[in-house]
Amino acid sequence: MIVRLAAAVAGAALLALLGQLASACDLPALSERVDTPGHRLALATEPRVVRPGAFFAVLLAVCPRDEKATVESVRIDAHMPEHRHGMNYTPRVVAAGPGQYRSEGFMFHMPGRWEFVIELRGGGRSERATLSRRVE
Repeated sequence: MIVRLAAAVAGAALLALLGQLASACDLPALSERVDTPGHRLALATEPRVVRPGAFFAVLLAVCPRDEKATVESVRIDAHMPEHRHGMNYTPRVVAAGPGQYRSEGFMFHMPGRWEFVIELRGGGRSERATLSRRVE
């Protein structure tokens, strides 16, 4: 009986730990997703609908795909590839928790196709990903 109880407690503790690890890296719903060789990324904007000429924030979740993947710095920017220009503002990225980042100061000053450019650096590696967004 004591052995079964100890096994049950150990099993419950393991499940709780696995649950914490999984939830620490859940990608948010209603986000756009992209993978790099070392990470899974999810990006959402606040507000969700971006309007030309209005400031907005970017929320980014970064989940490692392997144990060697580390993140020491995150940079998020945006540009219009067809027009060959970027934004008129430089957003600032701050950590908002483990694997969570918030960047404020985005403004798409004109309608059209914009690309978010995400750059991760860590462990002597640099990874880059892009996500497109059409703004009307």
